[in-house]
Amino acid sequence: MNLIKKLLFALLATLAVLSCSPKVYPPSSGILPEGTAWMARPDDFHERYTLEEVVVLSRHNIRSPLSGKGSVLSRITPHEWFEWTSAPGELSLKGGVLETQMGQFFRQWLVSEGLFEENERPAEGKVRFYANSMQRTIATAQYFSSGMLPLANVEVERHCAVGTMDPVFNPQITRSDPEFLARAMDQIRAMGGDDGLKGAGARLAPEFAVLAKVLDLKDSPAALNDTTFFPTGDLAIRLDLYKEPSMTGGLKMANSASDALILQYYEDPDLRRAAFGHKISRENWESIAAIKDWYGDLLFTAPAVAANVAHPLLKTILSELGMPGRKFTFLCGHDSNIGSVLAALGNEDYEAPQAIERKTPIGSKLVFCKWRGSDGRLYADLHLVYASDTQLREMPMLSLQQPPVSFQIFLKGLTPNADGLYPLSDLEQRLQEAIAAEPPAILNQH
Repeated sequence: MNLIKKLLFALLATLAVLSCSPKVYPPSSGILPEGTAWMARPDDFHERYTLEEVVVLSRHNIRSPLSGKGSVLSRITPHEWFEWTSAPGELSLKGGVLETQMGQFFRQWLVSEGLFEENERPAEGKVRFYANSMQRTIATAQYFSSGMLPLANVEVERHCAVGTMDPVFNPQITRSDPEFLARAMDQIRAMGGDDGLKGAGARLAPEFAVLAKVLDLKDSPAALNDTTFFPTGDLAIRLDLYKEPSMTGGLKMANSASDALILQYYEDPDLRRAAFGHKISRENWESIAAIKDWYGDLLFTAPAVAANVAHPLLKTILSELGMPGRKFTFLCGHDSNIGSVLAALGNEDYEAPQAIERKTPIGSKLVFCKWRGSDGRLYADLHLVYASDTQLREMPMLSLQQPPVSFQIFLKGLTPNADGLYPLSDLEQRLQEAIAAEPPAILNQH
């Protein structure tokens, strides 16, 4: 029965692709910037290194907005939102198609590296697919596995009832001691500069103005209650034990609208309709997405917060990299998971190219590759892998000739070799340091 379900997943994905009339672009189409290559390597790289293992921390693919009719979204615009193919917060049909395509691409890549055979059915323990227990994360992992291992009948591991946050993926605060809370809040305030949280809100004033114009906020039902703009000076953040960091104020409301509009941008083939009839530039879309990015940064990437909320995932990643016999691990969670793991590891700052979400684009994957050098030593590198804006909107077939975007992530204080690789021991030590930095007061994890 499970095999039949897997085949149905693949069939539905194929039918959905065909129904959307995807475009297949030649390598010279210019979707990716000139010079961009899949995990660009020196010409003789594979003479010196062999891929031994891949660990992926994935964000779910395109979902519907987290709130539905009657929510704040319906009150801050006079327009009708996109008619979604899924319930609030669940993976959309298009998200399933895109994730299947990404899994198919990973199959091509891993076969080309010699890590898997075509249509391989891995032996017990060789692969692990583990998802947070939300519909969008479980479904993302299932679709990816169908594309990557169509004959393997992969069982997606989950530890909680559907709709319940698994503690491993739940970015919750697990310390309440005054020293930790003071340190974390000082770091969050510092992100806003000299003016602290007030400055953190004020820096988004231009982006708020773009968002309000696209929504036609001044003509919305909320305007009857004097909500005609998104305030910047009322930002407040709470760090409560066993809860996700939370926020009140204009940025929280703007984030809900930013999230819904960006999802609409990905789903609606008509960009003008996606912007409620406004003809806006790509820079405007980037401004709208910047609101969501900044919201996530403030809540989850202050060093103390990141190390605390990412603690169980950091332990899981370290364990998987050292798991005997493991060839591939897929951990499916959320943008907050990728953001907090990267911040805990001390990533160099970056802006993801070919994406309007510049930190953790929808469906993005933080990919840890473990390599065996010809010198017998183990090495590792990190890449952020994701579909470009064009690939998300138009769904061309991904291939080694037309790959998704691959952007290398570097870690502060670690020195890569001439081939861009860290000694695996250096990465493992950084993971251990991050795990030890802000441990939970009470262990509450699998």
